[in-house]
Amino acid sequence: MTPDREVAIVAFAQSDHLRRTDDLSEVEMVMPVLHEVLRQTGLKAADIGFTCSGSSDYLAGRAFSFTMALDGVGAWPPISESHVETDGAWALYEAWVKLLTGEADTALVYSYGKSSPGSVRDVLTRQLDPYYLAPLWPDSVALAALQAQALVDAGATDEPALAAIAARSREDARANPHAQLPGARPQGEYVVQPLRTGDCPPIGDGAAAVILAAGDRARELCDRPAWIRGMDHRIEAHSLGVRDLTDSPSTRLAAERAGAFERPVDTAELHAPFSSQEVVLTRALGLDDDVRVNPSGGALAANPVMATGLVRLGEAAARIHRGESDRALAHATSGPCLQQNLVAVLEGDPRA
Repeated sequence: MTPDREVAIVAFAQSDHLRRTDDLSEVEMVMPVLHEVLRQTGLKAADIGFTCSGSSDYLAGRAFSFTMALDGVGAWPPISESHVETDGAWALYEAWVKLLTGEADTALVYSYGKSSPGSVRDVLTRQLDPYYLAPLWPDSVALAALQAQALVDAGATDEPALAAIAARSREDARANPHAQLPGARPQGEYVVQPLRTGDCPPIGDGAAAVILAAGDRARELCDRPAWIRGMDHRIEAHSLGVRDLTDSPSTRLAAERAGAFERPVDTAELHAPFSSQEVVLTRALGLDDDVRVNPSGGALAANPVMATGLVRLGEAAARIHRGESDRALAHATSGPCLQQNLVAVLEGDPRA
C-alpha cells in the first residue's frame, strides 16, 4: 500500500430518479450515466484502469444480473472489473483501495437499482438474521419505525421535528434536477407509527457513476478534484435486540478512522432514508447547525436502492467541484436501522 497516494473523485453523473422505468432495462438506465461521466473527463472506456459496480441480485430478481449491466460499460477488449453485492459506495471503497495500491490510475464506479418492479419493503427483509428475525417478516419501514419510536421515547426527537427534517430535505431538492420528490409536501398518513408518508423515502429507480483518479492524473481531468482524505466502514451487531437503536457507534468509529473529527466539515451528505435516521447520524457525527446537511435533498427526495450511498458521495464531490464546499463528509448505509455505515471525507484544493 502507498497510503500517501492522493486519490480524488473527478466526475459524477446520475440519472433522473423516477417512480417507474418500465420501458428501460438496467443496461438502458445505466448507459447514459456512464456516457455522461466519461464525457465530463474526456476519457474513453479503454482509458479506465479499473471498473467496479454495486447492485443487488435480490432487487433485480435474477442471479448474476450485474453481468448484463456490463454491456453498458463495454467489456471487450477485456477489462479489469469487480462487483459488490451492496450499495455502490462500497464499490467506490474497493476502487479507492485499488488506486491506493498503485495498480491503476483511474477507476470507473457505478451502481443502479430498480425498486419499482416488486415490493422493496419485502425484498429488504432478506438482509435480516435468517433464524430469528427474518421468519417474522418485519419490513424495512416497520424496523425504521422501531428506531424512530426509540428516539421519541428517549426524548431525542418528536414528530414535528421529524416533519421539519422531511420538509427541509424536499425543499432543498427543488434545486436538484434529478430528485424524484422535490418540494415540501404534507406529511400524510401514518405508514407505521410514528413514521408518516413524508418521513419515508420514495420508491424509485435510478443509477449513478463516478470516476476516480490518482495524483496528477486527477488534476489533469478536473479543475478542482474532490480529494478523498479518508474513508472507512464499520458494521453493528447483526441482532437488532442487542443494539441501542438511538445511537450509531459504527458511524462514529468510521468517521473517526476517516479523519472526520480532525477539522470541521461544511457539508454533510447523509444516507438517511428515513427522517429519524438523520437524527441518529447527526448526533453520532457531532454535526452542528453550521454544517449544511443534505443540500441535494438526500434519500428522502430520491432513493434508488443500491445507488443512494454512491449518490451521497457524488453529490458531496460535486459541491467541491463547483466551489460550493471545501471540506465535505459523505455517508452511506446498508441494512436495517443503519446496520453498516461508510464515511468518507472529501476536500478541495485551497482557494487561490
